[in-house]
Amino acid sequence: MPIEEGKVVEGVVSSITSFGAFIQLPEGKMGLVHISEIADTYVKDIRHFIKEKEKVKVKVLTVEKNGKINLSIKQAQEHKRSPRPLEIDWEQESRKNSGNNFEDRLAKFLKESDEKLQQLKKSTDNKRTGGYRKSDSVQKI
Repeated sequence: MPIEEGKVVEGVVSSITSFGAFIQLPEGKMGLVHISEIADTYVKDIRHFIKEKEKVKVKVLTVEKNGKINLSIKQAQEHKRSPRPLEIDWEQESRKNSGNNFEDRLAKFLKESDEKLQQLKKSTDNKRTGGYRKSDSVQKI
């Protein structure tokens, strides 16, 4: 079976380097899986994902005129179907918020923001003074 671009073939990991892995393909040909084509996640050490003499499925990305064959392990894997996107009933969402007009929601937001800001100021003042206010530490005579 000739090696053609786009085909998925099985090969054996012959050697691993810091930049990728060399795969022995059918018919005695050799190809390279670049480190970026090992897995869908960040790969720091290829040896965490594959071992020498391990059989792997690879997708042939390119076959260059000079004989170099570029391969991908991550593209050869069957991807799990992603879950269906969540469907939102926008009319129902707008009915939920219809009771609150913009001004009401803005007023509520400003009130909550002011309360949080006051709590933040109070906690930073306590940290600066060690929990005491200046008026607490000065006795009136």
